[in-house]
Amino acid sequence: MVKRTFTYVFLSIAAVVSIFPFLWMIVSATNKSVDVTKGRLLPGSSLGDNFNKVMDSIDLVPALLNSAKVSISTTLLAMLIASLAGYGFEVFRSKAKDIVFNILLLSMMIPFAALMVPLYRMFGSISQTLPAIGIDTMSAVVLPTVTTAFLIFFFRQSTKMFPKDMLEAGRIDGLSELGVFFRIYVPTMKTTYAAAAIITFMSSWNNYLWPLVVLQSPEKRTVPLLISNLGSGYSPDYGVIMLVILIATLPTAIVFFLMQKHFVAGMTGSVK
Repeated sequence: MVKRTFTYVFLSIAAVVSIFPFLWMIVSATNKSVDVTKGRLLPGSSLGDNFNKVMDSIDLVPALLNSAKVSISTTLLAMLIASLAGYGFEVFRSKAKDIVFNILLLSMMIPFAALMVPLYRMFGSISQTLPAIGIDTMSAVVLPTVTTAFLIFFFRQSTKMFPKDMLEAGRIDGLSELGVFFRIYVPTMKTTYAAAAIITFMSSWNNYLWPLVVLQSPEKRTVPLLISNLGSGYSPDYGVIMLVILIATLPTAIVFFLMQKHFVAGMTGSVK
């Protein structure tokens, strides 16, 4: 009884600590800037005023659309490329492929900050011949983050539990390897795709450093860049900033809660 009571008390405290920043953000969005700086923890009556300021003086809608374009494009391409790579590494195993995969995993040890300068120089040189995917384009934001070693590793590990008899049955029925992948593997691994999609979408939506470096036009700013710009003013309006952050959080929260069951199943490695 004592152990169970301690467990519930500990989990309750952990839940409050985890959810408090989000609740404080919601409350702050209803208060004036001066109330936020004072640490007011009660809802105010300035939500309408803050919302009008956001609509009148901040280009929030274009920033949301830019973030949506980048996040959706990155997620769709990452699901295709990472799943194909993970499938290939596991189904067609060889010593050479294992060496390549180990090198791929070692790349996870390199911080992205160390890659920014060579990436920027590469896209700068590309801008001279292919301006559509050069500096200050959405393509330059998407391409370096379109897939990661972690995603490939994630799909390969999930493929280990995929029933290989289904692959053999598809080949016997005359399906090509791509047919087996798209008609058997993809539908069966939907929980893995859901988990990977949530991780990729949230990471892309919240990406700040690389868009800050590669995007130069104000009209192409994503939501994290817009929020950073709001907070760097001489006298930032914290009520407005909190409201913008709250609005920017909603897409990722909606995606997560809609796919929560599939996310849990995918992270635990279940295949249905």
